[in-house]
Amino acid sequence: MSELHAPRSLIVTLYGAYGRESAAPVPVAELIRLLAAVGVDAPSLRSSVSRLKRRGLLESSRTDEGAAGYALSADARQLLDDGDRRIYGRPAPELADGWVLAVFSVPESERDRRHVLRSRLAGLGFGTAAPGVWIAPAALYEETRHTLERLELGPYVDLFRGEHLGFSATAESISRWWDLGSIAKLYEEFLERHEPVLRRWEHRGADAESAYRDYLLALDSWRRLPYADPGLPPELLPRDWPGGRAAEVFAELHTRLRDAGSDFVQLNGRTARRTEA
Repeated sequence: MSELHAPRSLIVTLYGAYGRESAAPVPVAELIRLLAAVGVDAPSLRSSVSRLKRRGLLESSRTDEGAAGYALSADARQLLDDGDRRIYGRPAPELADGWVLAVFSVPESERDRRHVLRSRLAGLGFGTAAPGVWIAPAALYEETRHTLERLELGPYVDLFRGEHLGFSATAESISRWWDLGSIAKLYEEFLERHEPVLRRWEHRGADAESAYRDYLLALDSWRRLPYADPGLPPELLPRDWPGGRAAEVFAELHTRLRDAGSDFVQLNGRTARRTEA
């Protein structure tokens, strides 16, 4: 298994792609089979599932047949639903939509909460406008609110909507708020790994296990990028920005492989199918 694909991440990716069609738990034996196909051994799987349980994302349960299994918690479903809007094609941002500002203050005695808050805002795609003032496109407001409420961080934060009025040009300011070079590199690495996979599938027939494996690995790589990239309006980005091409490659892989791989998955007694764009 590649170092790029941690077992815990692959488990979340599997549930996001194929494990939400019903509330029924996924049997442990199925998790072992499906994760083995992408290089995760059983001990690593069990260790990662335990961590996800402690984080409140998975809940142990029994299937109708009495087998041990794991189901998504309500919080996990909310996280995945929020993620769908980013991962499967968020609307093109417009500069006129404005920005959401998160202004926070955390007492020194609760320094650990300050670290969690900063980490979550960064994980949502916020940039730093000033100490204690973080900024993101306004489209991220609802997801930000859900996340802060889930982590009980709301009392430390005020959220505002607004527009940038100067004094420097907005296109210049965002290079201070975000590291665009690092984000572009992530897109380039995605293209380097997964564009050749797409090219191969353009010249081969459907094979359920291979389609599942290639799709899950591509999704596991891709789903991080819309969080590193906050979704800035095109007029604020460099002319050769690789994000558009990377999004096209993922969309083509999703269309070509997602349902083709579902025949290998067969969760809860039926082929799992979704209709994301």
